[in-house]
Amino acid sequence: MTDLILAIDQGTTGSTIALMDTGGRLLTSVNHEFPQIFPRPGWVEHDPESIWQSVLKGLTAIFSDTEYAASQVAAIGITNQRETVVLWDSQTGQAVHNAIVWQCRRTTDVCEDLKAAGHEALIKSKSGLVLDPYFSATKLKWLLDNAPTAKSLLAEGRLLAGTIDTFLIWRLSNGKVHKTDVSNASRTSLVSLETLDWDGELLNIFGVPREILPEICPSSGRFALTAGVPGLPDGLPVSGVAGDQQSALFGQACFDPGDAKCTFGTGSFILMNVGNSPIASDSGLLSTVAWQLEGQDAVFALEGGAFVCGAAVQWLRDQLGIIDRAEDIEALAESVESAGGVEFVPALAGLGAPYWAPEARGTITGLTRGSGKGEIARATLDAMALQNVDILNAMEADLGKPMTALKVDGGASANNLLMQLQSDYLNRPITRPQVIETTVAGACFLAGLGEGIWATADEITGVWRSDQAFEVRLTDTERSQRMSSWQLAVERALHMLS
Repeated sequence: MTDLILAIDQGTTGSTIALMDTGGRLLTSVNHEFPQIFPRPGWVEHDPESIWQSVLKGLTAIFSDTEYAASQVAAIGITNQRETVVLWDSQTGQAVHNAIVWQCRRTTDVCEDLKAAGHEALIKSKSGLVLDPYFSATKLKWLLDNAPTAKSLLAEGRLLAGTIDTFLIWRLSNGKVHKTDVSNASRTSLVSLETLDWDGELLNIFGVPREILPEICPSSGRFALTAGVPGLPDGLPVSGVAGDQQSALFGQACFDPGDAKCTFGTGSFILMNVGNSPIASDSGLLSTVAWQLEGQDAVFALEGGAFVCGAAVQWLRDQLGIIDRAEDIEALAESVESAGGVEFVPALAGLGAPYWAPEARGTITGLTRGSGKGEIARATLDAMALQNVDILNAMEADLGKPMTALKVDGGASANNLLMQLQSDYLNRPITRPQVIETTVAGACFLAGLGEGIWATADEITGVWRSDQAFEVRLTDTERSQRMSSWQLAVERALHMLS
């Protein structure tokens, strides 16, 4: 009977359960969505119980609806939405409040207060992260201050905290294991990139007690064994954990310094492997841990992320009704030759790298009587690609040299028009792999390495396969004109803040 690796990809809008064989082939996957909660404008929450139930539904479905059996699973890998945090009671396992999602901007004022107090430079130098509501630390502080039972549980020694990987490990182990991996921990603003451990100064600045935080472990290696999980036998090893973007970098086999990938999901996230030492960014990017294999030095990355990418397409579908299905945007955008001067700056959750303007709001400019659904759809795809150009330009500035190519993945990478636009605007070739679910692949690879299914990362390099390459078609003059129009639109969106 063939050994299988099971991946739990716990994302922003749903949870995917997938199976990979030892040859690196993704065999099947199922996804279950869960509700998004918006208590106030700019606030985003998830019910942790709904997250857990979406995982359990996926585990049940993956084995009941396919020819595969849970007894074939040799290892489990977890990848997850990264900065989202939850507090729970160690005795009951129940969350004390909804999880605060990475997109949530409720702690903007807290960040501004910390900047005013002069903490920004220290936080950036130690954690590699900018001071922004995006990251976990201020979210944890908000929960500690506002969750009704948080203070009493903390006083009783019953309060636990973690990102979603930690919460899932706790549930999968039936409350026996409180751990996270170094890539997720590095997204909290509470970890020193020098020590790769919780940092006392950072904990004090944000007011987060060390005792509620999980143990930090390498990304590959045995975290826990399953116990009492419906649909799974007891004793299955959880042996690979990484934040979703780091997992995608690993799943794209970006193992050499200079290798880069862009994941097109709810947001778009570009990571570049920079080797075993972090690189400080002067261009609005983040220094972060990419992964750490057991017994090896950590690998670091430069990262830039746009908060809204695929979410802009969802907005066109759900709020404006311009399309019925997300995949319909490609044909609608292709129905026009260009956006006709329309610019959509999708700052629907603020602007991320390299601008870091949490209070920015989305704008659509350049409308005329001739503007229609096609132009707005085309402007949306343009924006998804152009945001990434801004990030990659900043990345090249930090590195001091141009990037040669970019690997792409995520659901929206199946959109050929978007990929062509990305190549044209970036002025670099784009390579799409056969398996675009690279977050899943990365989790499986890490778990497989953790259990010895693959001995080294070099073995995984041979598993990665290209599907299609997109070559530059746009002239330099056309590209320059397009970028100038985009930059003007971004400046207008930023000007609205003043």
